[in-house]
Amino acid sequence: MKIAIDAMGGDHAPQSTVEGALAAAKEWGDIEIILVGDEQVLKPMVQDAPANLRIHHASEVIDAEDEPVKAVRRKKDASMVVAGRLVREGEAAAMISAGNTGALMTTGLLVVGRMEGIERPALAPMIPTLDGRGVLALDLGANMDAKPEHLAQYALMGSVYRDKVHGIAKPRVGLLNVGTEAMKGNELTKAAFPLLEAMPINFVGNVEARDVLTGACDVLVCDGFAGNILLKSLEGTAGAMFSILKKEFSKSLKNKLAAALLMPSLRGLKTMMDYKEHGGAPLLGLSGLVVKGHGSSDGGAIKNAVRQARTALQSSLTESIAREISGK
Repeated sequence: MKIAIDAMGGDHAPQSTVEGALAAAKEWGDIEIILVGDEQVLKPMVQDAPANLRIHHASEVIDAEDEPVKAVRRKKDASMVVAGRLVREGEAAAMISAGNTGALMTTGLLVVGRMEGIERPALAPMIPTLDGRGVLALDLGANMDAKPEHLAQYALMGSVYRDKVHGIAKPRVGLLNVGTEAMKGNELTKAAFPLLEAMPINFVGNVEARDVLTGACDVLVCDGFAGNILLKSLEGTAGAMFSILKKEFSKSLKNKLAAALLMPSLRGLKTMMDYKEHGGAPLLGLSGLVVKGHGSSDGGAIKNAVRQARTALQSSLTESIAREISGK
């Protein structure tokens, strides 16, 4: 299993990508990691690398401020684009990048290519839930607008992902809405509801945003606009809560003693809510496996993204989605 990593993408690249790649290569001998980036920069960093890690030179980098479509089309030798090309040409089975999100989506569409039968690929990160199972939410930002048919495809792809990668048989699929009744919502959700009912999935109906963290479903379907607002709201709330707790616990000696007693539990809670533990978000609906790492991913997050890609490859995720979409 060959996994290409965009070594130059991310806030802490290339240090974080190299660190994560080295850790992954040492842990899993059944994969080959291809670090894509500037060889002169990367070579001194991997002198003690195991045999299953190698460098593939790419002379350019797509920056965070680059306009996605222009960057992908003009920077033909950018590390992200080259990694995508390795997947398209069959030299790698998957690629991982923590770089520019828009550019990665463009690379997925223009370089890797869409899966036959899929109109819109979807970004599908895991959102942690109180029961520890998490919920796979899609689309959370690949497409701002969607048609009812797109939501139906998201539901099918998400269901296959949770079955194949997480081992959840008949995952519960919910539609993000403003009420649980079938006719609630806007024109998009009202039109999508009967389509999801007719799909060969375990559709449990509409799910309100307040019920997402309680584990109301295993797969949450929505358009990219609503989904991205949901994700950013949850991230902002979690960050604000931890800031408030930190401030309160440092107010007095009594509070500091209480904090010392609660610290193990609070660390566990923070770990549960940490995006880094999940590795990355797959871009489902492409002809090859593409995983988007968080921009601020550290070495641990990159390693987790490799683990995620490895599991998806072992379970033939892309092929399984293609079979479900084609109905064969």
